[in-house]
Amino acid sequence: MNELNGRNPTLDDVALQAGVSSATVSRFINNPAVVAAATAERIRAAITATGYIPNLLAGGLASSKSKMVAVLIPHLVDSMFNATIETMVAELSAAGMNVMLGLTGISTTRTSELIRAALSRRVDAIISTGPLDAETVELARRSPALFLQVWELPEDPPGLAVGFSHRDAGRDIARFVLSRGYRHPHLVTADGTRARLRRDGFVEEWQAQGGGALTETTVAIPSTFGQARRVFSEMRRLDQQPDIVVCGSDSLAQGIIVEAQAAGLRVPDQLAVMGFGNSAIAGEMRPTITTVDIDGARIAREAIAAIRSHSAGVPSEHRSIDVGFRLIARESA
Repeated sequence: MNELNGRNPTLDDVALQAGVSSATVSRFINNPAVVAAATAERIRAAITATGYIPNLLAGGLASSKSKMVAVLIPHLVDSMFNATIETMVAELSAAGMNVMLGLTGISTTRTSELIRAALSRRVDAIISTGPLDAETVELARRSPALFLQVWELPEDPPGLAVGFSHRDAGRDIARFVLSRGYRHPHLVTADGTRARLRRDGFVEEWQAQGGGALTETTVAIPSTFGQARRVFSEMRRLDQQPDIVVCGSDSLAQGIIVEAQAAGLRVPDQLAVMGFGNSAIAGEMRPTITTVDIDGARIAREAIAAIRSHSAGVPSEHRSIDVGFRLIARESA
C-alpha cells in the first residue's frame, strides 16, 4: 500500500508522476529498451516514488491469492540454510503452494530486484534470509504480501521475523570456551551482518569474563572448507598460537581440522575447533565437531503457520518469534 488514499498505486499514477502516457509506462515495463533513456529514467523514478509494482499476472487470476511464495537466500553452496529451505519447500508444496527460489548473493540491490519481481507476480509471501537496505525495507513494509525474515531477529522487522539472537549465540560460545579452559581463542568470522553480530557477542562476553587477548581472521561469504588453508597458514604465523579456533560455519571448521591434522596437530588436545550450524558433516566426521544447532525445521513450521494465518486474514500476535539455539559439545572442543 502507498499514500494514495490507502490504495495500491496504479500504472496511471506512475504515468502522471513521470509526465508520460500510460501506454509509455506499459511499454517500459514490458521492454525498457524501447523507451528513450531520459524517459526511462523518469519512469523508474516515478515507480520508486509511487511504490508501484506491475502485476505480471494481470488477467490471469480471478482470486487475489496466487498460492505462490518467494524464498530468497544468499547462496546454496555450503549454505547453513539448506535444511531449513528444504523443509520449508516441502511443507509449502504439501500445502498446495508454489515456491519461487531466488539467490540474492550479498547484494542489497539484487535482493530488492528479486523482491520486486516476486511482488510483480503477486506472491502471497516473501521469505528472506538476505541483506536488506532502507529502500527494500520500505518496499516490504508497504507490500500486501507477508514479508518474513528468517534466521535473524531485527529490532524493527518490516514484517515478521523468525529466528534467533546471533549476539546471544556469540556470548554463549564465549562462555563455553571459557568453561572448557581455553584462553587463546582465534575467531574466524565471515564478512556478513549476522556473523559479525556473533563475533561482537563473543568479544563482549569474553572481555566481560576477564578473557585475555584474542586473535581473529575475516573471510568472504560464504565461509567454505577451502578457506581453511589460508586461515590456518595465517594462524601458524601468530606469536601466540591459539588453543581453540571458533569458526563461523561447520564447513570451515572441518577445513581447519583437516589442516591441523595434516600439520601433525592433535584435535582437540593441541588445537580445539568449533563450528556453527550443526550440518550433517559436523556429527559424521572424526573428530565430530562441536557446534551450534539451529532448529531449521521449527523456523520453517513457524513461517508456514504465519503464511497460513496471513492468507486467512488473521494478523500475527507477534512481530518476532525466537526459536533459540543449542550448543552441542562434541569431540573437537
